[in-house]
Amino acid sequence: ADAADLANTEWWKAFGDEHLTRLIDAAIDANRDLRIAAYRIDEYAARLKVSQAGSLPIVGYGTNASRAQLSQERPNGLRLGASPVLSNFELGGTFNWEIDLWGRLKRADEAALAELMAAQQTRRAVMLTVVADVASGYVTLLALDRQLAIAEERLRLRREALTLMDAKRAGGSATRLDVELLRAAAEEQAAALPQIRREIAAAELALNALLGRPAGPIARRSIDQLALPQVPAGVPADILTRRPDVAAAEQDLVAANARIGVARTGYFPTLSLSAAIGLAADELRWLFAETARTANIGGALAGTLFDGGRVEGDVKQAEARRGQAEEIFLKTLQTALLEVEDAMAARTLAGEREQAVAARVKALQEVQRLSVARQGAGQTGRLDTI
Repeated sequence: ADAADLANTEWWKAFGDEHLTRLIDAAIDANRDLRIAAYRIDEYAARLKVSQAGSLPIVGYGTNASRAQLSQERPNGLRLGASPVLSNFELGGTFNWEIDLWGRLKRADEAALAELMAAQQTRRAVMLTVVADVASGYVTLLALDRQLAIAEERLRLRREALTLMDAKRAGGSATRLDVELLRAAAEEQAAALPQIRREIAAAELALNALLGRPAGPIARRSIDQLALPQVPAGVPADILTRRPDVAAAEQDLVAANARIGVARTGYFPTLSLSAAIGLAADELRWLFAETARTANIGGALAGTLFDGGRVEGDVKQAEARRGQAEEIFLKTLQTALLEVEDAMAARTLAGEREQAVAARVKALQEVQRLSVARQGAGQTGRLDTI
């Protein structure tokens, strides 16, 4: 339950960083891929509406008014002495309804609904990718900030050591070689700073691209202020069903399977009902007379005796697409399993490394404390402490 809840929440807020939250909100609003995915959902929702309308009757209306003059120099059925100018006025309604005998319309609705759900899951996958990319890029940027701060401090210490060594050489207790070795180390450290700054600029540029805005500085805080979200223990395998890529592949398979049912109905006849009722007269003043009423009703059963294998081809094509969708679903599921296992293993190993690095930091802090104490007691100089 904990794992399921975590998968459905705004997990990035667990970092406790309002700058990150604002960046993710901006990325969701501005990302072009998300907008495309949203329009695709609108498209499939409209397709579903069209498909569902196919099982309902179509009621229409029509009006017609015409006036024609017939030639009196050729046989045209006019009574002797009748006017060659004929008028026609019609007003009526129509009704057409295809009876879903073999489930063609029902399976088409099923396929359209599955395609809509797949589009929704695809949009969710795009959103999660955008969110993950922004969060990852932001944390990388904070790590680079820390890396730059450490490099600058290291450069400061090396330059301080160079100054002390130069003073020792002036006092005759060090050689020029000692001085130049420290100078080379300081310059080497100085050369590393532009590369880190370039990486920071590249990280800011990548984040701005995700946000859909021009290059510029990214507001951020220190990495020390980030809270580390905890991964719940025992992530169940069924959490994979919440992955949008798996859910989208599953709905694609459902849609492909339903399309087979639609194709197979091509072997069977279609039954449709039609009706029309209206008014017709050759003079407008008689259009609404009782004797001007017209009506007809009928049914049609139509099928195919020979089509050269078209229906069979449609069925085989649908079955081949279902086979592709099935393999894509299984591949997506397998990939998801591997990614989850890899992520959990990486998280465990990262925790172990964190403990080892924390122990090393603690040991180095003790070395620093002892070195400063020795310097304070006059047993070593500042250069040894650096």
